[in-house]
Amino acid sequence: MSLRDPPYSGRATRGDSSADILKSSQKHENNPRMNDAINQYLVTGEDGIPRCWWVGDHEDYREYHDTEWGRPVDDDFRLFEKICLEGFQSGLSWLTILRKRDNFRSAFADFNFNKVATFKAADVKRLLQDAGIVRHRGKIEATINNAQRAIEVVDQFGSLGAYLWQYSPASPEPHIGKGDHAHPIPAVTETSKSLSQDLKQRGWKFFGPTTAYAFMQAMGLVNDHMPGCGVRDETERQRSKFRRPSR
Repeated sequence: MSLRDPPYSGRATRGDSSADILKSSQKHENNPRMNDAINQYLVTGEDGIPRCWWVGDHEDYREYHDTEWGRPVDDDFRLFEKICLEGFQSGLSWLTILRKRDNFRSAFADFNFNKVATFKAADVKRLLQDAGIVRHRGKIEATINNAQRAIEVVDQFGSLGAYLWQYSPASPEPHIGKGDHAHPIPAVTETSKSLSQDLKQRGWKFFGPTTAYAFMQAMGLVNDHMPGCGVRDETERQRSKFRRPSR
């Protein structure tokens, strides 16, 4: 889920990169210019809790935002699931995928890549007839391919988590490449570009640098809850206690 277009007309002041805003939230707490840049990316619900702007008024998004997004994950199957679902989401809204997630889990053996790697042509045919998921042949076949590649990563690194968590940056990174550099949340970073390139070299499909960064956000490799968001501090506490998976 790429988070680049808030439902507001205002924009962060040009020059305030994601790293500037995230690192300076406390330093500039009395700076009206900085507060304006931050607050336009928050929305307060009926419960009085400020949340990241992309939640809007969707209850599904609120639950996902409050209990999952940005919380560190080390379970290999959940990490693989997110890689796959980000690929399926390409061209669609994350809300569409989120509401179909249980159907995807049922269709793809709960994203146990050891099982998905054995899927054959008959399984592809079955999945193309499953109205509960996104019926896109290329994405279905990519999921099966990526399951096979995941097993190779586990063979080399001991776990998929051990490999992926190498790409958790030590500090916030700015947006790179084309796009709006004033937006407080990047869409592509040097790290997401490196992760995408490495997986591509390993034969993975449907995992570009934008998808890679969305994955990093969701799985807690970065904490992109906005300063002032009601769950940002708790998310960071979980990240600080998290033990990165190893072999």
